[in-house]
Amino acid sequence: MLNRKLSAITFIAMFFRAISGFIVFMIVFFLTFCKSKQRTTQPVVQKKPTYTQKHKPHEVKNKRKTSQFESALGVSSKEIKKSELYSFIQDWYGVPYKYGGCKKSGVDCSCFINILYEEVYHQQLIGNAAELYKTAEKIGLNKAKEGDLVFFKINVPYVSHVGVLLRGDHFVHASTSKGVIVSSLNEAYYKKYFYGAGRLR
Repeated sequence: MLNRKLSAITFIAMFFRAISGFIVFMIVFFLTFCKSKQRTTQPVVQKKPTYTQKHKPHEVKNKRKTSQFESALGVSSKEIKKSELYSFIQDWYGVPYKYGGCKKSGVDCSCFINILYEEVYHQQLIGNAAELYKTAEKIGLNKAKEGDLVFFKINVPYVSHVGVLLRGDHFVHASTSKGVIVSSLNEAYYKKYFYGAGRLR
């Protein structure tokens, strides 16, 4: 009887020892597995985009504007830097058209001319295209020089559009469709609506 009791106690002790060993093994395994995951799983750090001096967005935009102006007028970047007029045009090139607008967010043809004359020639002009035509000294296109004004009557019986003459037959203006741009008086559209040239300087 005593032997049976001892055998039962021994069996129970061995059973609990095995269970304890298994529990300890599982705890050690779990802790080791977690540490391994912590070492291998690194937080993802998002790097901020960096721009080199060559690829800054505003500089790319300025280069594009310069390239467009150079090709439109046939001038070099050196000529643009030396000319107050050309530098001004480059700065405003591509500004969208906005009726009654006088800012770089949008400008119309007469206000663009007013700003150009004030900043480049230090002369204050007031009025729309028709009013500028009335106050300007009328000259023949063959006598017009860079900086003189060119006027157009576009589908109306009065002067409705104005630009500033540049070299050759080119002129800068705020077009309703393309904004501030350099165009040619020899283009069929502008040749059709050209009305005259004037001088205010």
